[in-house]
Amino acid sequence: MAELARPAATATADPANWTCPAPLRDQPVVVMGHGGGGALSAELIEQVFTPAYGNPVLAGLGDSAVLDLGGARLAFSTDSYVVRPLFFPGGCLGDLAVNGTVNDLAMSGAVPTHLSTAFILEEGVELTVVERIARALGAAAEAAGVLVATGDTKVVETGHGDGVYVTTAGVGLVPDGVDIRPQRARPGDVVIVSGPIGLHGVAIMSVREGLEFGIEIASDTAPLAGLVAAMLAVTPDLHVLRDPTRGGLAASLNEIARASGTGVRLQERAIPVPEAVANACGFLGLDPLFVANEGRLVAFVPRPHAEAVLAAMRAHPQGAGATVVGECVAEHPGMVVVATGLGGTRVVDLPLGEQLPRIC
Repeated sequence: MAELARPAATATADPANWTCPAPLRDQPVVVMGHGGGGALSAELIEQVFTPAYGNPVLAGLGDSAVLDLGGARLAFSTDSYVVRPLFFPGGCLGDLAVNGTVNDLAMSGAVPTHLSTAFILEEGVELTVVERIARALGAAAEAAGVLVATGDTKVVETGHGDGVYVTTAGVGLVPDGVDIRPQRARPGDVVIVSGPIGLHGVAIMSVREGLEFGIEIASDTAPLAGLVAAMLAVTPDLHVLRDPTRGGLAASLNEIARASGTGVRLQERAIPVPEAVANACGFLGLDPLFVANEGRLVAFVPRPHAEAVLAAMRAHPQGAGATVVGECVAEHPGMVVVATGLGGTRVVDLPLGEQLPRIC
């Protein structure tokens, strides 16, 4: 890892003046990091997909697009799920595919209504496995209050898949007066995380690698639309919502900081990392800020509303562990920094890829 280059002694010790040399990332082929939600994913989107079909709607690059259709504001999102293994503590591919898309819609303030689903099945996979995943998907959709309205199935030859892949797309209605997007973050906003982080990534890691950490760690996968509705009932003026999946909390906060041209300052001791997650990450040399979540959100809330929003979150089952972890600042625009427990400050950059690929 390249060492952090500090400014000259005469320069102001401002994190915005620091530089960190990075290796060249020119890649002639796709690598796993391109799907990790970090810097390589951003480059793939910016250099390949945006030039191919960029438009003002796509330019927002939110968790879902908000479309104005005849006066109705419709949120639209799609995602593919290639998690390995298919079943893990706390969930499986089926409920993950529902919750992930429902949550992407909720991050624009939408009330999710309908889903589509497409199954890519590898020849030779047991039908009982497919049935378990389909039933879990149906149960998760019912729990989230959405209808699976249409779908598709394809089969590929043995060796050309990995059992089952699922793609879901979803739509929902955005209430009047709600405008939630990363560009709306403002200095002074309070940054709130809805609960303990890192559970999903560590749960996947434990079963995939056969690791034991002294206690079973279950994924946090869950639908968040109800929690968002409770927050909006306090005030429609929520600035930003994100569910920190691939790349973890670090990736989401960096994306928000860069989109809004603001800085983010976190308090390390305030970040809710469960002891089991901290121990697992310490053992494996990982940073919990980069570990994926599937049932958490991060919110940028105007300070006058922060206390009431936090109380509403804590009153909801999916927000019982909500915690203020930092604030949005005018300093070091586009950067995320953490005030450490020892009184220092460290920069939390956009991860290159994903510490653990195929977690969703």
